[in-house]
Amino acid sequence: MTRNTTKRFDWRLLVYGLVGALVITLPTLIFGNDFGTFMITVGSAALVSLVMLIIAVRAIRSRSLSAITMLFAYCAISWLLFKTSNEIRYAGRWALGSKDYKSMVLAQPASASGEFQHMEWDGWGFAGSGDTTVYLVFDPGESLEKEIKLHPSGKFTGIPCKVPKIQRLEDHWYSVQFYTDDAWGYCN
Repeated sequence: MTRNTTKRFDWRLLVYGLVGALVITLPTLIFGNDFGTFMITVGSAALVSLVMLIIAVRAIRSRSLSAITMLFAYCAISWLLFKTSNEIRYAGRWALGSKDYKSMVLAQPASASGEFQHMEWDGWGFAGSGDTTVYLVFDPGESLEKEIKLHPSGKFTGIPCKVPKIQRLEDHWYSVQFYTDDAWGYCN
């Protein structure tokens, strides 16, 4: 009697890598970039990485391609989710609560100086390193859309400070990230 020695690809290992990547980035996707979330993410990343390494070492002899694929998927998806965590979080927050956010911003009086209606929408920081603030901005004339195409960061009409990043959420609505220690009424 002959034994079948064909090595088959184990899809479960790939799923483990994807789930592991989601587990370590979930706190950042939900809560943002504050120090507490950073510590939770580092702790969970260390634990999940150790588990992934143990699974890979146990599986490497019989299913080496599956183990390598799991580790690659874990690293690649973790990196991608960390890199895009703010965009993903903002899109999710906007999808779930845009009606409420819009009413809060539109309830504010229009600015006589030509600045956009806005509200503080997100932020993070730590003692000694400064605070970073993100505003939700209403642009009725869509002037930001035109300016973003010319330059993705810098000084924009209707925003008092230079900014490093603007993300369009939908027509007329934007998230505007200010530089650390800048705020709507105060620019360094």
